Amino acid sequence: MHPIVIRFGRLGDMLLLAPLLNRLRRGYGKPCVLLGTGPFSVPLYTAHPDVACVVQVTARHRPLAFSPQRWRMLQVLRAHRDSAVHVCETEPRALAKIRRMLALAGTRPEHCVFVTDAPIVPDEHWIERLLRGCGHAPSACIDGWRDPAVPDDLAPRLHLRETDRRDRDVWLQARGWRGEPIWLVQPFNKRSMRWNGPRDETDDDKAWPAQNWIAVLRALHADHPDARIVLCGTPNEAPLLEAIAADTRTGNVDVAARELPLRRLMALAEIAGGMLSVDTGPAHVAAALGCPLVVLYGAQPASLWVARSPGDSAVVALGGPPGRSRVGEIAADEVVAAFRTLPARGLPHAA
Repeated sequence: MHPIVIRFGRLGDMLLLAPLLNRLRRGYGKPCVLLGTGPFSVPLYTAHPDVACVVQVTARHRPLAFSPQRWRMLQVLRAHRDSAVHVCETEPRALAKIRRMLALAGTRPEHCVFVTDAPIVPDEHWIERLLRGCGHAPSACIDGWRDPAVPDDLAPRLHLRETDRRDRDVWLQARGWRGEPIWLVQPFNKRSMRWNGPRDETDDDKAWPAQNWIAVLRALHADHPDARIVLCGTPNEAPLLEAIAADTRTGNVDVAARELPLRRLMALAEIAGGMLSVDTGPAHVAAALGCPLVVLYGAQPASLWVARSPGDSAVVALGGPPGRSRVGEIAADEVVAAFRTLPARGLPHAA
């Protein structure tokens, strides 16, 4: 039977599961069934050799009785009640829902392993915590487990299809791209916007003033005058990004937020010369696809969450505890100096 992996996290949380998914696939000999959150889990793990299928919920906190997506998860758990279940969730509210689903599905405790059962190790990166806490078979499934002979890969890997590359190149060419270098910039994070507009910067530890982004974009253009700079984000962030692009006044800044589904972002990261980002999911995506990047951290320690690249491409982490607790404490000059240390990457090519 396929092992079940459960995590109700955000984009970066789901991506950090990748090394564990690889270990479980090698240990059980079959790819995983992933129960996660959407809308990003399905595109993130499309065509991934360690994942057999993804079942996702788009509303993490909707009660089971009112969530057809959770009913689907319950059906999957019942169909795999003899499989190993690896629960990678730590948030108490989500964990309580998972335990109720497991009980309703008739999944026995000896078929389950919970990452929360392993003691926390100070300053341990989340990837190592997941491998240590969930990277082994539960007691009822030991006979179907073989310890992988090859050491674990400690960085996530993502997999693109040729259709993703063709979509990227057609989209770029429609925007006037002729093969020039590309840089990606991600100024905002999930907490940047409320339902009724931008969140106050004092209420977002990852907020960085617009004038800082403008200064960095101008410096990036000065260093790479032929490059196309692509501002990434979600559709509701587009007006803020368009204001930053307009005030930069360099003419080479594109706002892609209204036309950037996850698979297209992944394909862009595969060919980008580099990325500047606050600590958010797209930064992890870029690192997983070998894109050199600079990441700005707020209240979360980089030691726990720093993006990792399977090809050892450069990831420069700025800010974060113990020295700083807000991205706003990072100077623009510091970011400029950091991106100038990133090694050159091969030029992009059209499909």
